[in-house]
Amino acid sequence: MIWNWEQPDWPHFTWDATRLERAERAFLLAAGSLQGTVKHLPETDRTQLSIESMSSEAVTTSAIEGETLSRESVQSSIRRRLGLADAASPRRAKPSEDGIGELMIDLYQRFAEPLDHDTLFRWHRMLTAGRTDLADVGRYRTHEGPMQIVSAGSTEPDVRFEAPPSARVPAEMDRFVAWFNSTSPDGSRPLPALCRAGVSHVYFESVHPFEDGNGRIGRAIAEKALAQSLGRPSLTAIAATILRYRSEYYRSLEAASRHNELTGWLMWFGGITLEAQQRTLAEVEFLIDKARLLDAHRDGLNERQMAALLRMLREGPDGFKGGLSAGNYIAITKTSTPTATRDLAEMVRLGVLTRTGERRHTRYHLAIPLRAVPRMVIDGDGGIVSGTATVG
Repeated sequence: MIWNWEQPDWPHFTWDATRLERAERAFLLAAGSLQGTVKHLPETDRTQLSIESMSSEAVTTSAIEGETLSRESVQSSIRRRLGLADAASPRRAKPSEDGIGELMIDLYQRFAEPLDHDTLFRWHRMLTAGRTDLADVGRYRTHEGPMQIVSAGSTEPDVRFEAPPSARVPAEMDRFVAWFNSTSPDGSRPLPALCRAGVSHVYFESVHPFEDGNGRIGRAIAEKALAQSLGRPSLTAIAATILRYRSEYYRSLEAASRHNELTGWLMWFGGITLEAQQRTLAEVEFLIDKARLLDAHRDGLNERQMAALLRMLREGPDGFKGGLSAGNYIAITKTSTPTATRDLAEMVRLGVLTRTGERRHTRYHLAIPLRAVPRMVIDGDGGIVSGTATVG
């Protein structure tokens, strides 16, 4: 197998820009719509949205790599690092949770700065906090053996990708950093937002400069590219959306590693990014609905009912999985069955919850519209397919 970096046109990537034009326009329009919606939030909610966005990306970008982190611990760590009190979650985050949270804050606050080696080394130190199994922390890999990605669960190793030898990494990364900065909005060769973010991700993953953590840093670089194109933190739930299509993501990256023509990859990445924007917009609209619901019923609910309501609201716009049962309510509030029955009936009467089913199949749902986010795909003609409707 000859990989992309072994081919004579490396790293001069090409793609059909005409098939991305409508997606690029849609990205900028959706970004403006999202920004306008965010402006309607109170400052406290805007801060909370930023924290939730950072913690969600931290957790989901780690989950893509098979690492499970506590969302509450990551969010608590982010709040503490931002100097915000967090009495609700006093537990201490693990080094991995603290480190990825710190990386997200650094990305969020310093998105506009040019990319350099020191930034990448800093991110790697954050990402590998607490690790003792790596020889190269906060620097590019130096081991002599090949850097390979091998599929798991096979008796015979199946090499899905092999990166350039370690000896080539410093020069390759000099070239990558120069390319990234030159293609920024202020650079000498600016690229549209989706193209730049998508190419930067493939380019970085192809070099695979670190001993570990390349996927998470590569996705952070894509987020940085999007934020620089918008001139503000993008709040785009890329990792959360990629996680839903993780197998597709790895297949698309693998296909892109075999040549330097990236139209197919950019179409896939562009669709994922547009869908991620819609997921973030659903989160913002949910926050607005949440604030209205709490304001309307804050004084009309007892402590048990408020505890259950807040627990349901923590699940976000996707809602409490399967709906809230009386058993769930009892577990959350530590109350009796008769009290739970009365409390839930009162919450339905007040319009806080809606009820479905009967007897043991009875479930309760928030009186907030759940906003399903449709799959978004860029078709062969550059049209944007959203569910069953084509935009373009």
